[in-house]
Amino acid sequence: MNLIIRLLITAGIVVLLSHFLTGVAVSGFTAALIVAAVLALLNAILKPILIILTIPITIMTLGLFLFVINACIILLADRFIDGFAVDGFWTALLFSILLSISQSIAYSFLKEEKKK
Repeated sequence: MNLIIRLLITAGIVVLLSHFLTGVAVSGFTAALIVAAVLALLNAILKPILIILTIPITIMTLGLFLFVINACIILLADRFIDGFAVDGFWTALLFSILLSISQSIAYSFLKEEKKK
């Protein structure tokens, strides 16, 4: 149940960000749900592999290279999904940063509800 709620929250955030960022387009909420699912899969499968392969550059940049990995995952999701479009790397970088911050805030409210 928690996974479904997280996917719905992420899809809502994707739709919201697509309205505010000019370089991001989502055709509808269904496409945003697919984006949320694909991002979850890519973050679970591909991101750990990329992190391990880029440990030296991540250490040299004090972890800032992880933002580049997130942007690459967003661009990869753009390639997989027809109803989702990101204009370029810098837009994907900004989108990934805003998505991460928004998810952190939204998921913190989810954790507070569990405590009660």
